[in-house]
Amino acid sequence: MKIGIYGYGNLGRGVESAIGQNEDMELVGVFTRRDPKSLEIRTPGVPVISAADVLKYRDQIDVMIICGGSATDLPVMTPALASAFNVVDSFDTHARIPEHFANVDAAARCGGKTALISTGWDPGLFSLARIYSNAVLPQGADYTFWGKGVSQGHSDAVRRIEGVLDAKQYTIPVPEALEAVRSGSNPQLTTRQKHTRECFVVAKEGADLAKIETEIKTMKNYFDEYDTTVHFISMEEFRRDHSAIPHGGFVIRSGKTGYERENTEIFEFSLKLDSNPEFTGSVLAAFARAVFRMNTRGEIGCQTVADIAPRDLLNCSKEQILKMI
Repeated sequence: MKIGIYGYGNLGRGVESAIGQNEDMELVGVFTRRDPKSLEIRTPGVPVISAADVLKYRDQIDVMIICGGSATDLPVMTPALASAFNVVDSFDTHARIPEHFANVDAAARCGGKTALISTGWDPGLFSLARIYSNAVLPQGADYTFWGKGVSQGHSDAVRRIEGVLDAKQYTIPVPEALEAVRSGSNPQLTTRQKHTRECFVVAKEGADLAKIETEIKTMKNYFDEYDTTVHFISMEEFRRDHSAIPHGGFVIRSGKTGYERENTEIFEFSLKLDSNPEFTGSVLAAFARAVFRMNTRGEIGCQTVADIAPRDLLNCSKEQILKMI
């Protein structure tokens, strides 16, 4: 498969790393809105190309992996590219997924292409954990906890605020809430009761710090429903203490079985990640394989992880897959 990467931030670099670990994939080019000469990528011999020239490569790329931010990039980028390329994105604004799906589906069907939106680990692998646990435990309650770790999407959203030079946002589960869920008591928890958010922000010189803090705490779909703490720090402190990008989390379903529903069953799926973008990039690469295969079978339009057969994710023979079962 010939793969293109559209956007080369942390996630784009993670995708590039993942492609190098998949023998059936070849990186054709990296597309950027920046000056291509300003980027140095890790894969020898692969060109860095202006995003303005992307359509010139529509016949050379089997799947384009789009590595933009969910706040403002992907709602525009993915529909724009889906009519010309098979595409994969990591759109993670849960409340807007139906809207994004509709826009991408229309574009992909117009071009006879296959698109997959909202994959990564949440949405993505965590979505599958919720689907499987609901299927096997129809009587129960779902809980998803993220962190402690850096959210790339939320960090990107903070960096887009006027006056912000750089920022990292950490999502932190509330320990008491996590303990209550694992006990099987099925607590009723609000969004605010499950997580807190903590932002470390480097502001531009002369920026209005109070205005930045207010914009962060009131940002719809990102921070408005959480208790959020904002710290303003120096660039030196930021580079020293916040250069890594760890993350992780838990999907838990607490359900009941038995004729009298007398038994409690806990389904838990968890991730602990040293590198959020490298793991997310690895998920995007695996699902790019599935998108390519679906398109060759004539399955066009927009898809989600719920529509993907597990076998299409693997570069394995039927015999090898049987050994995993």
